[in-house]
Amino acid sequence: MSGALRQFRSFDRPIQLLQINQLGINLGFYMLMPYLAQHLSAAAGLAAWTIGLVLGLRNFSQQGMFLIGGTLADRLGYKPMIMAGCALRTIGFALFGLTTSLPWLLAAAAVTGFAGALFNPAARAYLAVEAGERKVAAFAVFNVFYQAGILLGPLAGIALMSVGFPAVCLSAAAIFAVLTVLQGACLPARRPRAAEHQPVLREWRAAFGNRAFVSFAAAMIASYALSYQMYLALPLQVQRLGGGQAGVMALYALSALLGIAGQVHLTTWCAARWSRGQAISRGLALMGLAFLPPAAVANLPLAPVWAMLPVLACTLLLTVGTLMAFPFEMATIADMAGDRLIGTYYGIYNLASGVGILAGNLVAGALLDAARTTRLAALPWLLLAVAGLASAAAVRRLDRRDRLTPVGRVATAT
Repeated sequence: MSGALRQFRSFDRPIQLLQINQLGINLGFYMLMPYLAQHLSAAAGLAAWTIGLVLGLRNFSQQGMFLIGGTLADRLGYKPMIMAGCALRTIGFALFGLTTSLPWLLAAAAVTGFAGALFNPAARAYLAVEAGERKVAAFAVFNVFYQAGILLGPLAGIALMSVGFPAVCLSAAAIFAVLTVLQGACLPARRPRAAEHQPVLREWRAAFGNRAFVSFAAAMIASYALSYQMYLALPLQVQRLGGGQAGVMALYALSALLGIAGQVHLTTWCAARWSRGQAISRGLALMGLAFLPPAAVANLPLAPVWAMLPVLACTLLLTVGTLMAFPFEMATIADMAGDRLIGTYYGIYNLASGVGILAGNLVAGALLDAARTTRLAALPWLLLAVAGLASAAAVRRLDRRDRLTPVGRVATAT
């Protein structure tokens, strides 16, 4: 953690503010969202399908609008979109706490999701532009603050639940309101280093026509399907083994603590030894290998305490693989965008990752259901491992063909 703090102090004020901003965003989000479904069921009395509609609308309005958010950031500037996203999330989270009416809950879900589509590409684009040749180091520290928010958010939510769910929502809304004011007062305005903009559709065609970028985004889709198993396959496995909610929270805590304590050191270690493409591909390979321990014991009659060890091993390896790849991945996207359309490129990339998460959840969920009724208990884990290794091979191939570094640009590690 001391290394992360030293790196944090080495950056200029705008980058520091963006990193603190990400801590606040995740703190507010994760203090509310893990408990929303329970509130909608118990307090609002909604049926399960209606709860699914609310949660699904929130996710769709974010994932489906990333391209719009990224384009607006390139057109209007990064700061206005970050502020607008935080302001909208203030409204959305306050609505969740003040109403149990389904139409208003759906409005809150849509506003909350669209808010993420506004500030997510804009914040990453701003960070990439401001960090310059230190993109990898900046995104490493960014991920430390990101993980800290994930760790602290649910704990703050649990503490506030003793007061009531409206207190959780209004507290989360207050965090986003403070972030809006803080950025308005302290964050310098930044625009992409770009000439006069072309029509939006032409810019989108240019981005989608960048074959190296599209190939990279396609190769990375599997990584998001794998990382999201922290919220699907692994919690279901913990519940099946009798670990309960405490066991699931332990997995999340382990993952977040690894990110906080190890991200900067691991990124420095990788940058000293490998190119960006090598770091990404080896991180992806490790993410794939993470699913082999659960596969190896899937058909063995182990006691629950021993059966939990492969799940912990999977969490450990999956997290480390993600930490290896993430800073280099984010820097590579920005470099592929060049000096123009960085927000658009991040928007397209986030849209592709959302497709990966959706497809991965559907396939993994179906395989997990099938595994319960057959003797193919290892199959879901093995296919996840294969997906990770295939993704790693695809990125490695792009790297060997020099497709990850734009012509005329030398990608530096730090």
